[in-house]
Amino acid sequence: MPVSTIIEKRPPRSLKSRLTRTGTSLMRQGFLNMIVAFAVFCALTAGVPIAPTFVLGPSPACAEEGMWTLNKLDKAPADKWQANGFELDIKELYNPKGPSLSDAIVQIGGGTGSFVSPNGLILTNHHVAFGALQRQSSVEINFIEDGFLARAHADEIPALGYTTRVLLDIKDVTKDVMKGVKDKMSDKERYDKLEANTKKIVKKAEDGKDIEASVASFYGGSDYYLYTYFKIKDIRIVYAPPASIGVYGGDIDNWMWPRHTGDFSFFRAYVAPDGSSAEFADENVPYQPKKHLAFSVAPLQEGDFTMVMGYPASTRRYRASYSIDYHVNSYYPNAIERYRDLLDILEEEAGLNPEAAIKNASMIQGLNNGYKNNIGMLEGLKKANLLQTKLDEEKALKDFMASDEKMQKKYGDVLDGIGAQYETYVQFAQLNSIAGWMGYVSSGLRSAYTVYKWGKEHEKKNDLDRDPGYQDRDMPRVKRGLELADLRYDEQTDKRTLKYFMLKSLECPEGQRIRAIEPVIAGLPEQEIEPALAAFIDKLFAGTKVTNKEERMKMFGMTKTELMKLDDPMINFAAELEVQRKELEDKTEAFAGALQKLRPKLMELRQAHQGKLLYPDANGTMRFSAGEVKGYAPADAVTYNFQTRLKGGIEKETGEDPFIVPEVLKDLHKAKDFGRYADKKLGDVPVCLLTTNDSTGGNSGSPILNGKGEIIGALFDGNYEAMASDYFFIPELTRAIHVDSRYILFIVDKFAGATELMNELTIHGGGSL
Repeated sequence: MPVSTIIEKRPPRSLKSRLTRTGTSLMRQGFLNMIVAFAVFCALTAGVPIAPTFVLGPSPACAEEGMWTLNKLDKAPADKWQANGFELDIKELYNPKGPSLSDAIVQIGGGTGSFVSPNGLILTNHHVAFGALQRQSSVEINFIEDGFLARAHADEIPALGYTTRVLLDIKDVTKDVMKGVKDKMSDKERYDKLEANTKKIVKKAEDGKDIEASVASFYGGSDYYLYTYFKIKDIRIVYAPPASIGVYGGDIDNWMWPRHTGDFSFFRAYVAPDGSSAEFADENVPYQPKKHLAFSVAPLQEGDFTMVMGYPASTRRYRASYSIDYHVNSYYPNAIERYRDLLDILEEEAGLNPEAAIKNASMIQGLNNGYKNNIGMLEGLKKANLLQTKLDEEKALKDFMASDEKMQKKYGDVLDGIGAQYETYVQFAQLNSIAGWMGYVSSGLRSAYTVYKWGKEHEKKNDLDRDPGYQDRDMPRVKRGLELADLRYDEQTDKRTLKYFMLKSLECPEGQRIRAIEPVIAGLPEQEIEPALAAFIDKLFAGTKVTNKEERMKMFGMTKTELMKLDDPMINFAAELEVQRKELEDKTEAFAGALQKLRPKLMELRQAHQGKLLYPDANGTMRFSAGEVKGYAPADAVTYNFQTRLKGGIEKETGEDPFIVPEVLKDLHKAKDFGRYADKKLGDVPVCLLTTNDSTGGNSGSPILNGKGEIIGALFDGNYEAMASDYFFIPELTRAIHVDSRYILFIVDKFAGATELMNELTIHGGGSL
């Protein structure tokens, strides 16, 4: 059965269970607060590049491929971009000494946003804003379905749990990160030394300053850069269209073209009156960015130059064959099964209880997105036969080395070394994955684990000795997560998902199962195991106080010793899991330490073999990509135009979710009340468009800009045919999907009548029909 048919075997879902997009990949969203080992697992095997020497940028022969780091734009083929319509100077993109476009680009909610007014107004995607809408929704007032509009600053409501980061500076810290790292170190010792050095660098950068710092590795671990940000903690919701616009098409249209989705929303950033970062407070004032962007409503043509600036999470284009083999034959097949099974559980519970539908909505959204993404990824990797391509490339590398004795000595063991690491990793990867998933989907267990882990780490007197994510600098974030836990907690869903992963762990080989549940099922016949686990889980929830917010916050800050005296069953279970989790973490970190030594060498070898610069994989840092407005031809006799129009969205209407068009929108279209937002050639309002810009998860909400630096849309998706572009870029097929700026403004102006919001925006070009 073709992989894609898996989607068709799932039954149709209601609107509440079809809110399908997420700006942040599920694998990145919150794992640091739960199971650290699985976070490392995701970083190493699902995408965060840990890569080699800074050989930069896309090949000048193909400007669309590759995501440029801002501090290396001086090496970019700007002359080619200018010939294609780029009208700015490179320094206007990034200039740490003065205002530039990068000052208008922010990281928010696992995705990207951009300042579009001098008063801290931020444009991003509806699916990036989804979690904020969900946390403010109830059965009586459902902002997910109905949308939200604040007509005055005083009406704006908190985006609970959301923060925004504004890039301040980028600094090379490679020597400091590598200080004291020796070739004779064990793999785990190497990892620990790199981590310790990184924590010192971050602490030094942050001490006494109103900033947040992080160190990013490039090319597998040969280059490291310190990124500093101004972190804004008071984010408020300004406008979100109803689901019938913001999620139009649901997961049926997700990752597909043509699209007719108004996937956009607006936030506002607030700071203290003195301009410093502050938590929500009535006296806070709108943040005043150094730079904000204008909208363009000028017509677009195929071939127009475009650029994207944002925070792409991860690509894996330089992975060895062993990594591809693992992903094709293990990781993606298992992940697809997990997504499908969890969706069935969460959607069934959502259908039984309206309150559970609200609380499960954000998780369902993320799972749906990941489910379809992973199916497309696996299908694409198999269709392209990427594993064989990698094997052929590696044979060519070996032949290349064979002609040079010095090169053979330096790089000869690299590929075999990576292969040996994956042979070891797969022996515990399945349990590592299950442990991480279990902590992610169960809100109760996640809270218990966070409280316990925090108490354990804070018995260490030296903050630098504590694990990342549990240092003093992390307290506001961890505390906020615990305070908001109830907004996504549904006990029955929690119980069912926890039992699911306990049962899944029993499918692991002997010696790789969750030891904490072995006493519960010891000696039981197979038919009695599931009832025994269900009874055990009932006792966990009946006896715990961690699911009560007031009690949970009392526990936060207690030491491990104090927590264990409470004899809380969920805390006790988390403590038992932590013993095995620590073992998994040590193994995973040893794996990481080995790859941090081997992958830079592989990258150096690739560069020597190809004789040209290679752009770095995405790793969550701000990037720039150039492209053009362009359609594509996915199959024989099938050609897609680069833009869609409102007429097409109305024609899609079925009267059933997710294809219901609001009556107001249909009336506006019937009356041709398009204002200045129509395209004269289309005779209609354009809705979405395609470009060749290189992008991936994390780019959601990135502004798509014309050659003048004006917003022509907001990026929200990629196309299904090129889903595997995280591994290899296909110029003929790889496309980024955006909601057109004219549709954004049309909805805000004509549909919502948000005059106050419109008055804040700067709009260039256009005219009425």
